[in-house]
Amino acid sequence: MAKGYVVAVVGATGAVGTEMIATLEKRKFPVSGIKLLASHRSVGKRLRFRGEDIPVEELKADSFRGVEIALFSAGAARSKEFAPAAVKAGAVVVDNSSAFRMEAEVPLVVPEVNPEKVRDHKGIIANPNCSTIIMVVPLWPLHRAARIRRIVVSTYQAASGAGAGAMAELKRQIGELSEGRGATVSVLPQQIAYNLFPHVDIFLPNAYTKEEMKMVMETRKIFGDDSIRITATCVRVPVLRAHSEAVNIETERKLTPLEARRILSRAPGVKVVDDASKNLYPMPLLATGQDDVLVGRIREDMSQPNGIDLFISGDQLLKGAALNAVQIAELVVSGKY
Repeated sequence: MAKGYVVAVVGATGAVGTEMIATLEKRKFPVSGIKLLASHRSVGKRLRFRGEDIPVEELKADSFRGVEIALFSAGAARSKEFAPAAVKAGAVVVDNSSAFRMEAEVPLVVPEVNPEKVRDHKGIIANPNCSTIIMVVPLWPLHRAARIRRIVVSTYQAASGAGAGAMAELKRQIGELSEGRGATVSVLPQQIAYNLFPHVDIFLPNAYTKEEMKMVMETRKIFGDDSIRITATCVRVPVLRAHSEAVNIETERKLTPLEARRILSRAPGVKVVDDASKNLYPMPLLATGQDDVLVGRIREDMSQPNGIDLFISGDQLLKGAALNAVQIAELVVSGKY
């Protein structure tokens, strides 16, 4: 990665966009020039990168001249509108929205799982959903060892998954309630302070939410296995920025908790945090700011012969979004694939 690349960050002023900028700097991505793009409302703002204040420019179809890598996190509608323009200008797009994830010709990549899929891109590579990424990083090595036949997952998703506005709403509501006032609800569908609700994204005709079906369909595509039976219940909780998940898996071959711990302790992107004697287990507070997905409460499922229970926490803005996108970009420029 000796060569420098001109990088654009689309949605630069959002929660994920600002993390993308920080992650590019932290990981010393070879940036020779950077363009920060957002809506016209953000024009005039400046964001810091490598000690410089970089002005935010308005996102337009002609914004991508000379851009080689474009990291998108501005929502599906803008990705559909502007990603083709970026590709036409010669950029490789890493898109964090749901716009292209399930398109057959678009690779859906988690570098710890299927890095080789990067080579199949035709200009666009999709970043999976945050809750999917956080789940598949620790499940993939278990799947390789014993083949997962069924996944039952319940998520505990932070406000950050709904963007900077939802994070601000959680903070505001806590203040309102502490002062004896009613909580104003404007971003999320229900009060989030001191509450939780099983409503992440929109409800679909099959009674699942779109978020739940993302976990089902994306996991199958990333693993390359449509036979895995998956069911998900996605819950928004009053946590600022790290998602957690209770996961039950049924495997083809029996895995003991000891073997599962050994496999996970060697797995890239995973950190085992599992010592009940010291009250150590994954928590959002521990996961916040960490690149690795934390895994603990590893135990045999007493209700079935080939079952394992896990509890997982991962930083939604990092591995769930910005970090995974930058890691994909690193694969693109590495020349390995």
